[in-house]
Parts: sequence; C-alpha cells; structure tokens
Amino acid sequence: MDRQELERRLCHYRSRYPEEGAYARRGCMLLRSGNDCFRRDTPGLHITGSTWVINPDRTAVLLMLHRKLGQWFQPGGHADGDEDVLRVALKECSEETGLPPERIRLVLPDIFDIDIHRIPANRREAEHQHLDIRFLVEIDDAMAIPGNDESHELRWVPLSQVPVYNRERSIHRLLAKSREWIVHEGRNRIRP
Repeated sequence: MDRQELERRLCHYRSRYPEEGAYARRGCMLLRSGNDCFRRDTPGLHITGSTWVINPDRTAVLLMLHRKLGQWFQPGGHADGDEDVLRVALKECSEETGLPPERIRLVLPDIFDIDIHRIPANRREAEHQHLDIRFLVEIDDAMAIPGNDESHELRWVPLSQVPVYNRERSIHRLLAKSREWIVHEGRNRIRP
C-alpha cells in the first residue's frame, strides 16, 4: 500500500466512529500536503503502522508491554521513510514478536483502524503525534512468542480482559471492531 493508495483509502475512509473519521480526514490532508510524513523526525504528526493480532480461535489478542511507555499496546512502529504502511506494520509485528514474517497472516487487506495519539517527550524526541494505520493479522497462539527488546512482555489477552490491560478509547474501538468482525466472519463461514 504505497503513499498514493494510502491517500486514496484515507480520503474515502468511512467509519461509524466519529473520531476515527476525523483521523482519516486529517491523514488525507497530511498526505495531500506533500509533507515527508513517513519519517519519525518530521515534527508534529507522522505516520506509523501497527497490527491488531488475533488468535485463530478469535478469543484473544496479543498485547505487548511497551518498554518506553510502560503500557500495553498492539505491535507497531515508525515507518522510518518507508511509504508502504502495510509493509511497515507487518515488519514491526515480525520484529516485536520475534516471529518470522511467514508466521503472521494478514486477515484483511484493508485498513482495520486509524488512530491519532500523542507521544510524550523523552530524552531523544520532542512530544509528537502518531497517525497510526492499523491492520488485522492472525498469529497462532500455540507458538512461543520470543519478542524483542522493545517490550517487557508479550501476552495473549482474552478479549473480555483487554480493558484491564489498556482502557484507551482506541483500544476499546479495536476491541469493538474485533467483536463485530468475528460475528460477521462467523455468519459468512456458515453460509452454504
């Protein structure tokens, strides 16, 4: 999904969640501005990619306890100049889980969720915002997940327990979308 395709998708993105629709419109304008928004040193808002990782039984998601931020999140990270945000999201998932790319299955080719969130200043970076483009992937929860040094821990969290780990609005939206998608997927599976 190159820059032009991402721009097209963001400019035509529809969501029943008003804040997500606003994030898509802001992303559309950012991409149309010609700004180098795929680099982490871009001041203000820049694009990141992440994955919402679900297990094959559709009962749990994989969360990581982020080392720098001390909170539970989905795998993801900076584009570092790569304008293919899907490739970025899958690469970050592979790096942060420690799994080879072939163990990560893209479930939906479309954008699953869009979020804008603030990242506080730290020793290396000023405060900034991420326009996070999120994709739905599947990983077998029977496999060992080695992780890497960006997290303290990776954990499969039952869907019902996700709010205990992270109460942010965007995580609630991801959880609600997961449940909607699971119901829709189940209906499609049982059709003759």
